[in-house]
Amino acid sequence: MKLLVPVKRVVDYNVKIRVKPDGSGVELANVKMSMNPFDEIAIEEAVRLKEQGKATEIVAVSIGPAQAAETIRTALAMGADRGILVKTDATVEPLAVAKILKKLVEQESPQLVIMGKQAIDDDANQTGQMLAALLGWPQGTFAFKVALDTNTIDVTREVDGGLQTVSLTLPAIVTTDLRLNEPRYASLPNIMKAKKKPLDETTPETLGVDVAPRLKVVKTAEPGGRKAGVKVGSVAELVNKLKTEAGVL
Repeated sequence: MKLLVPVKRVVDYNVKIRVKPDGSGVELANVKMSMNPFDEIAIEEAVRLKEQGKATEIVAVSIGPAQAAETIRTALAMGADRGILVKTDATVEPLAVAKILKKLVEQESPQLVIMGKQAIDDDANQTGQMLAALLGWPQGTFAFKVALDTNTIDVTREVDGGLQTVSLTLPAIVTTDLRLNEPRYASLPNIMKAKKKPLDETTPETLGVDVAPRLKVVKTAEPGGRKAGVKVGSVAELVNKLKTEAGVL
């Protein structure tokens, strides 16, 4: 069974984000980049499925600039078998990512696509759902636990009311949530081995996908400072403030 795992290069989650002076976006120059944390979880789950003998090959895919090859190498060091870099310097929106992944799925014919539920840079939480719609495949989002069988996969999902388990017929799409697993650290020997693993390159144009943006960022701004709290003298005063000032009642 072949698994396809998309991984995204994003600003490291430990970095304090700085907004550009003109408000056009966040500052990326001289900023530490790393693999999207939810994608690390997806890679880890794919590797565990392979260690259990339920998968035979893991293909890591990244869409972005040449530096995204480093993100794929990290995935290879964690246990992926080979990588595909879809090289582009353009800002690729979720729909374009889904269209590119659809083309790669048609080429690679994986039985399962495991991906992070969202990227921490745009928090869109759209690509997995869009890919499932484009392919006409069943999807299990926000995965808390997965149980893979020959022709089916049971996905326990994190929902507002607790947990929900759905059974999907393969091929399928699974998006990973935070508590699915704890990603491993790549050991030095595996990092060295990853340098010799195959990494193919292509472009959106070669795949026949238009990545022209459909959205326009009007303004990017840092969140405002938190206001100081106040003490109230009674329950009646609290209720009044919630009604008149907070507007939540």
